[in-house]
Amino acid sequence: MVDREQNTQGLYTPELEHDACGIGFVAHLKNRKSHEVVTQALDMLARMEHRGGQGCDPCSGDGAGILLQKPHEFLLEESVKLGIKLPSFEKYGVGVVLFPKDEHKRAQCRDILERNAQRLDLEVIGYRVLPTDNSMIGADPLSTEPQFEHVFVTGGPGCTPEELERKLYVLRNYTVRVCLESVSNIGDDFYINSMSYKTLVYKGQLTTEQVPQYFLDLQNPTMVTALALVHSRFSTNTFPKWRLAQPFRYIAHNGEINTVRGNLNWMKAREAIIESDLFTQAEIDMLLPICQEGSSDSSNFDMALELLVLSGRSLPHALMMMIPEAWQENKNMDPTRRAFYQYHANVMEPWDGPASVCFTDGVQVGATLDRNGLRPSRYTVTKDDFLVMASESGVVDIEPENVEFRGRLQPGRIFVADLEQGRIISDEEVKDGIASAQPYQKWVEENLLSLKKLPDASNEFSQPSPEKLLHKQQAFGVSSEEVNEIIVPMAKDGKEPLSAMGADWPLAILSHQSQHLSNYFKQLFAQVTNPPIDRFVSVW
Repeated sequence: MVDREQNTQGLYTPELEHDACGIGFVAHLKNRKSHEVVTQALDMLARMEHRGGQGCDPCSGDGAGILLQKPHEFLLEESVKLGIKLPSFEKYGVGVVLFPKDEHKRAQCRDILERNAQRLDLEVIGYRVLPTDNSMIGADPLSTEPQFEHVFVTGGPGCTPEELERKLYVLRNYTVRVCLESVSNIGDDFYINSMSYKTLVYKGQLTTEQVPQYFLDLQNPTMVTALALVHSRFSTNTFPKWRLAQPFRYIAHNGEINTVRGNLNWMKAREAIIESDLFTQAEIDMLLPICQEGSSDSSNFDMALELLVLSGRSLPHALMMMIPEAWQENKNMDPTRRAFYQYHANVMEPWDGPASVCFTDGVQVGATLDRNGLRPSRYTVTKDDFLVMASESGVVDIEPENVEFRGRLQPGRIFVADLEQGRIISDEEVKDGIASAQPYQKWVEENLLSLKKLPDASNEFSQPSPEKLLHKQQAFGVSSEEVNEIIVPMAKDGKEPLSAMGADWPLAILSHQSQHLSNYFKQLFAQVTNPPIDRFVSVW
């Protein structure tokens, strides 16, 4: 395979890659599984083609994919053909693995996977090569195309479904890490899309219309699910890769995480103190590092979310921690909910967008919009119990007389459908239930030490003369604009000021003076024009 790994060089840093994409999901609220959900989700995906990116070759997409509930009956039929006997639904997990085309490297990766499974008291009971059709994909994705396989993994006799899910998480993370370290020149040739007993992910460096054509499983009428999450990737100033296509294991993300550098640094800093009653110390060591340098912001967001969920928090709880609503200046917020956010602000920093995130764990499915509210999410509930949510309306054909109600996700709000309960849970019910589950207000009042409670400093600092201060500012290149527009507001308000910078210099081509050659060129970059923001008003 061709090595197209983009390493940090010059001004390019892979961690700063962002996406602008199309996301959505289709779900049956009563958890009725059908192939219709798959076809509707794929129709939705195809109709968001304009939200995805392509190269110069229209057959080379930036990435697209679909996340489904594990199709147990379909896998039973396929495994019988291979002589593999699968246990009951909750007794095994299935991984969607991207293996190298090179047979020797593939054998090495399989050996590592099987040895790691034994270490975790798991057993790999078989592999299934996914039937694919690459006749329609472009030259660039074709040159790095992996071999897709299902891997079936079972737990021990006393292994509960929850324990199996956690062990599969450790197995996936550790196997990818060991393969990258042990198999020479593996690069992006090995990756695991998903490994779970509840869900599986079909995705790749494809256009939206190529997904069902490439993955022939998706055309099979026995492929049934009650929910399907889709994603169409538009990689802004980034490099498309098979592994960076979405959905990831829990989310499909539209937008960008502008705080990702700080988030990754803090995740790395906390690794030394990670502990959990649900993981042994050996398993925690196998999980590290939680986030990966070189992965996209969306990918690292999913990795952090997965840790929070599998260490005991509900999916909405973890998302409230990572994407909090605007609470600091909102004096009208319920004190219990405010205490929840204040407590968790000391546990984890917000992963700030703009971001719209669709999410699922195979049972609950929903979406959340960050407090900036700059990424659209619209939903429709039908009278026959279908729920459709996407980046835009009209992506699934619904007769007007079948519409129960429509709406849009508002800034800082979360929307959850629980398929086991068969109902939609409102933002208020979700947040009030989570915020009141623990005495966060008591914990904050008794344990949070603010600067106001500290004694005043006894040291006195001399005030420099204006002449000396000006001399030092000039020596360090501090301009009057920086003093007046940045430093003073930060000192007064204790927060980073908002400002804008325009390019108002004359065009070099119109100048009568000799110009440097580089002045004749300007970089065209992706830019979003944002509306006025009032984070405390539901509709603007």
